[in-house]
Amino acid sequence: MPDQSPRRYVCRRTDEAPPIDGTLRHPAWAAAPWTEDFVDILGPEPTPRLRTRAKLLWDDEFLYVGAELAEPHVWATLTEHNTMLFVENNFEIFIDPDGDGQNYYEFEINCLGTTWELTLTKPYAAGGDAIDPTNLPGLRTAVCVDGTANDPGDLDRGWSVEVALPWSGLASYNVGRATPPAPGDEWRMNLMRIEWPHDVVDGNYRKGEGEDFWVWSPQYQPTMHAPETWGVVEFG
Repeated sequence: MPDQSPRRYVCRRTDEAPPIDGTLRHPAWAAAPWTEDFVDILGPEPTPRLRTRAKLLWDDEFLYVGAELAEPHVWATLTEHNTMLFVENNFEIFIDPDGDGQNYYEFEINCLGTTWELTLTKPYAAGGDAIDPTNLPGLRTAVCVDGTANDPGDLDRGWSVEVALPWSGLASYNVGRATPPAPGDEWRMNLMRIEWPHDVVDGNYRKGEGEDFWVWSPQYQPTMHAPETWGVVEFG
């Protein structure tokens, strides 16, 4: 059986907060290594047809997550806040600071900057409930499209995301432990991209059937709601 150990990432501390503009071009990001390229949710094979990778940073106020999503056809239709974005292409963050598989946070965003936040009391399969929506006060987000969203007439290069997650909001998921974390602390996290096929009908994108789930740390099962298989982020 192949090694199914979770992927690990050392999240570096930054002395200069990056502006949240969606570009990942600020010098602070240059000090953060990229994660490994995302893989299929079930494991390293098959290799996703489009590249996805991410970076993380932290300071006294925020956990920063940035992601780069290669995409020749950037499209989305959902613009209402706290809409179920997984029915179209999106990027997602999952955080369970204490690693107990309960009381964890889920964040989703699409290329239009629409976001959805929720809390899971525990995984759905274990009878968990979704606290929907869950809006972290002070959350900051931005996206940048390298191309033209919702225009089938050209080829895009992709889109990128920046998210600043306030420690003040994440503390409720880390009861009894230090938030912000101390250097050397480890949190269970995972990052995911959902990618749907599409057709072009009358000059507009139309979603097809059968989405792909591409993740930073493979789940080896067809669900993200198994926190015990998420990756490990160590705060440097």
